[in-house]
Amino acid sequence: MDAARARKLADRIQQVVAEMLERRIKDPRLGFVTVTDARVTPDLSDATVYYTVFGSEAERADTAAALESAKGVIRSEVGRQTGLRHTPGLTFVHDPLPDNARHMNDLFALARAKDEEIARQAEGAEFAGEADPYRFEEDFAAEAAEVAEAAGEAEGAGEDEPTGQAGRPVR
Repeated sequence: MDAARARKLADRIQQVVAEMLERRIKDPRLGFVTVTDARVTPDLSDATVYYTVFGSEAERADTAAALESAKGVIRSEVGRQTGLRHTPGLTFVHDPLPDNARHMNDLFALARAKDEEIARQAEGAEFAGEADPYRFEEDFAAEAAEVAEAAGEAEGAGEDEPTGQAGRPVR
């Protein structure tokens, strides 16, 4: 089937399910639910509806039970509003994205705290070696001058001796 059609159907299913949960399903076990996404298989036979629940684990479990018991009513309304010959089967899945985002925020806060601690420790610290261990063009020029000067002194000291290959004294 067409992927664009499946995506459009998924969007419509998401809207219908959200409206149903907001207006028509009056189960007391149903917590503060948000429908975050819906996905339909390419053959349009199954739809997965992702949701989040604001609250504790017990409220999450109660909401899952309420959604499971209302699945038939919601599916018949989806079929009526979409006009499909074969209404896709619905599967409700708790969306772990908000929990993962909360966990990532906790990790970022921990990293920030460790960075601040390291910055506090580094405030009074001094370098073990030079402050700037990198070499620059001026350093190369100064070294070249020193090498040339040392080579000039070495040439003057060994002028009396005969030399062999590469200017080395013969022994």
